[in-house]
Amino acid sequence: MSYTYPNQQESLLAKVKGKTGKISDKTHEEHLKLYTGYVNKSNGILAELEKMGAPDPANPAVANQIFSTIRSFKVDFTFAIGGLKNHELYFSILGGNGKPTDRILKHIDQDFGSFDNYKKDLKATGIAARGWAWTGYDHGTKKLFNYIGDAQNSYPVWGVTPILGLDVYEHAYYADFLTNRGGYIDEFMNFVDWTAVESLLPKA
Repeated sequence: MSYTYPNQQESLLAKVKGKTGKISDKTHEEHLKLYTGYVNKSNGILAELEKMGAPDPANPAVANQIFSTIRSFKVDFTFAIGGLKNHELYFSILGGNGKPTDRILKHIDQDFGSFDNYKKDLKATGIAARGWAWTGYDHGTKKLFNYIGDAQNSYPVWGVTPILGLDVYEHAYYADFLTNRGGYIDEFMNFVDWTAVESLLPKA
């Protein structure tokens, strides 16, 4: 039986409610409705794949690089599950006091030179992105890097653990900041829960 992803909408809202300054609770409530859609679609696609059983790779209607059932389901699954996981990361690391913990600050100082440099790099990445900016830990280099994303499923980097997710789609900020994405990012940084971020940082 396929795995069913739980809908964590209530617990994610409780994590941030009343704790993110000018990023309003109303924005979070509407935002999490989109998250619920990603949960439902992820589970729906998995259920359809399970219903198919073992696919026939010799049948071009089932497996074909131009258009086929498997291609449609599996491409769309990356978008749905990306939306699910991105939003769970985003809400899980909000609702804090914006002050980095000692361990994460040590990493940031080593990899960016200072916390101020890190914030500038993340803000620039978020302004340049069309959907997401992530801080990730590269298991090969043992360094932090701010990655850019233009959709829920782009651009994954193998061997990297995301530890902070910044949603820069307009739905995350327009109701509160209009087109001032930079102001939204500044407010986001004021309420990052760095203890939660550090918990995602792999042990050295």
